[in-house]
Amino acid sequence: MEAGEERFPKQSPIPENSPDTEVALFRIRDRDSGDNGRMACFIQDDLPFLLKQSAENFYTLVTNGALDRETKAEYNVTIIVTDLGTPSLKTEHNITVLVSDVNDNAPAFTQTSYTLFVRENNSPALHIGSVSATDRDAGANAQVTYSLLPPQDPQLPLASLVSINADNGQLFALRALDYEALRVLEFGVGAVDRGSPALSSRALVRVLVLDANDNSPFVLYPLQNGSAPCTELVPRAAEPGYLVSKVVAVDGDSGQNAWLSYQLLKATEPGLFSVWAHNGEVRTARLLSERDAAKHRLLVLVKDNGEPPLSASVTLHVLLVDGFSQPYLPLPEAAADAAQADPLTVYLVIALASVSSLFLFSVLAFVAVRLRQRNRGASLGGCSVPEGYFPGHLVDVSGTGTLSQSYQYEVCLTGDSGNEFKFLKPIFPNIQGQNLGSKSE
Repeated sequence: MEAGEERFPKQSPIPENSPDTEVALFRIRDRDSGDNGRMACFIQDDLPFLLKQSAENFYTLVTNGALDRETKAEYNVTIIVTDLGTPSLKTEHNITVLVSDVNDNAPAFTQTSYTLFVRENNSPALHIGSVSATDRDAGANAQVTYSLLPPQDPQLPLASLVSINADNGQLFALRALDYEALRVLEFGVGAVDRGSPALSSRALVRVLVLDANDNSPFVLYPLQNGSAPCTELVPRAAEPGYLVSKVVAVDGDSGQNAWLSYQLLKATEPGLFSVWAHNGEVRTARLLSERDAAKHRLLVLVKDNGEPPLSASVTLHVLLVDGFSQPYLPLPEAAADAAQADPLTVYLVIALASVSSLFLFSVLAFVAVRLRQRNRGASLGGCSVPEGYFPGHLVDVSGTGTLSQSYQYEVCLTGDSGNEFKFLKPIFPNIQGQNLGSKSE
C-alpha cells in the first residue's frame, strides 16, 4: 500500500480579524483500492481552523473566527491523512499560517497623565521630560507621531512655552518660566499612528514650576519711597519691652524662600532698642533716661530663608518725648525733604493762601464800610444814644451817711475820639425839700 499524497499551494499571510477566510486548498490521493484506498483527513482540535471538503479528495482549510495578530501572529497546522486499510497508514503535512497586521490598535500612552517639574528661570530649550506611547500593531500601523493638543484656554500661549519632539515625545521649555506668573501648566499631548485609517490617543501633561529664590523681601511699613520718613514717638517713661513700631514685609516667593527674619543692623545708640527676629517688632530694650538722645535712627535688615538668601533694609526714625502732648519735632532729614515738595503740593498751597487772603480782604472791606457808615451817621445826628439817668453816690460830709443821688449823663459817639461821657448836671429830686425843711426847723 502506498501512502497518501497531498498537494499544497504556497500560502499567503492571512489578515487578522477576517473570519471564515480560506487559508489553503489541497487534494489527497491513495493508489490502493478498496478500503485501502479510502482516506480520512483532519487537523488538531485546538486550532482556530476548520477543514471543509469541497469535492471528493479536495479539502479547504479556513479560519474558524477572527484571528488576532497581537495575540498570535503565526500558526503551525498539521494536516493528517489516514487510509482505512489494515494496518492503517497515515501521512502528515505541516502548513505555516502567517497572520498579517490590520490597524486595529490605537497608540497607548504608558501613563494617562504625566507630572513634570521644572525650576523657574530655566534656560531656553531645556529638556523637562518625555511622554511615551506604544502601538501593538506592526509596521507603519505601529509608528507613532506626537503632537501638542490645543489648550482649553485659548489665551494660553502654549506654543511659545513648550514644544514636543514628534518622533520621541521629548518635551523642551522654549523660554524661562516664572513661578510668580505661572505655577502650573497643563496641556494635552496626542499620539497618532501611521495606519489607514490612522488611530490616535491622548494624555494629560502637568508641568509644575518650582520656585527659585529670585524675589527680595519687600517692605510694606514703614514706607521707603523717598517721601518724608515716618517718625515713631516713644515716651521717656516707657517700660522695657515697649512696642515702638513693627516692620512689615512680604516676599513674592513661596515656602522657605518666603520665610522672613529681622535683624537690627545699626542704631544711633546700641542696646536701647531690639528687633524681634520672627515678627519684626521693634521694642525698647531697657529703661529710658534723660541722658538718652532725643532722636534715634535704626537700620533693620529683612532677610529671607532662600539659598542664597536675599535681603532688604529699612530705616526707622524714633523720637523720645516726655509725653505725647509734647509737640512733634521734625528731624532735619524730614525738614529737608519737606522743602523739596513736589510742584503740585506747592501749587495747592499757593491756591489755598490766595483764597484765604481774598476772604480776609473781603471781611476787612466789609468792616471798613460799616464803620464809615456809622461815623457818617454820628457826625450828622450828634449823639446817637439818648439821655439816661445813672445812679451815683455822695458821701455826706456831716457824717449822716451816704446819700443816693442821681446825675444826668449824655453819651455821645464821635467819629474821632470814640465814646465820650459828658457830665451835664446832678439831679436832686428830694434833697432840696429835705434841706429846706431842716433849715426851717
